[in-house]
Amino acid sequence: MTAPAALSTDRKDFLTGLAIAIIGAILFSTKAIVAKLIYRYPVDAVTLIAFRMLFSLPFFAAIALWQARVSEPLTRSERFRIVILGLIGYYLSSFLDFVGLQTISAGLERLILFLTPSFVLLISILFLKKKISRLEWAALAISYSGTVLVFLHDASRGGSQVQLGALFVLGSAITYALYLLFSGEMVRRVGAIRLVAYAMCVSSVACIGQFFLLRPAGMLVQPNAVYGLSLINAIFCTVMPVFLTMVAVARIGAGTTSQAGMIGPVSTLLLGAVILDEPITGIQLSGTVLVLIGIYLLSKKKA
Repeated sequence: MTAPAALSTDRKDFLTGLAIAIIGAILFSTKAIVAKLIYRYPVDAVTLIAFRMLFSLPFFAAIALWQARVSEPLTRSERFRIVILGLIGYYLSSFLDFVGLQTISAGLERLILFLTPSFVLLISILFLKKKISRLEWAALAISYSGTVLVFLHDASRGGSQVQLGALFVLGSAITYALYLLFSGEMVRRVGAIRLVAYAMCVSSVACIGQFFLLRPAGMLVQPNAVYGLSLINAIFCTVMPVFLTMVAVARIGAGTTSQAGMIGPVSTLLLGAVILDEPITGIQLSGTVLVLIGIYLLSKKKA
């Protein structure tokens, strides 16, 4: 193969990986839109997340069984850590997120969640004694100022309900940051696909178990639209984004995949306007731009 041909092939592979990363980021961000649509029916966060995990569990269980057959058995310590990671990263974080979405806009939710990389950095500073550069401080300041700008804008219209919802989503971002920090070693030991499949199975059991502890079984009977939206939430906003992101990382690397994910807040803002009739204001656009600039600076530093 000639050099130009090889270069062309590499370019096509890169563009394919980039497209996969963008699709994954948009699908994952659409979770907030679907949740807001489901909340138009008599469904609360406990029921919503139970349906989401109930429909996605068969996919993750199948992958988990396949991984168990082709991989070395886990030690007792590894099993314990995976259970903890599943409870923190995919159960608690998701639950807090969906609770918050009951009272805040999809756009604000996505902006807060997009601060997760900065929370990873802050936790590393506070507890792991990581040193931070001036560029990283600037990135944090820019990102947080953008989120605060949008939060103050939304809070002025929604009052205490928006404040409470934002706190729940903030808790979601922080718990997921903890998951990312603690999962690093486990990813190297057991592999990304295996870890995600096992952790999602743990989370599914926790979410479904929580439903039966807190809600009557009769709440499983819902309008057909709730089942349809929950199936979309499970397949297109949960299962597919997880594995599309993994494929993208394998093709173009974690750094580029992370930067492609910056389309998330923008797509949520636009979809929220088109599907949910959420207004797009100059303040929201300005805040979104600030958050994207801050996260871009962090991703460049990491790279």
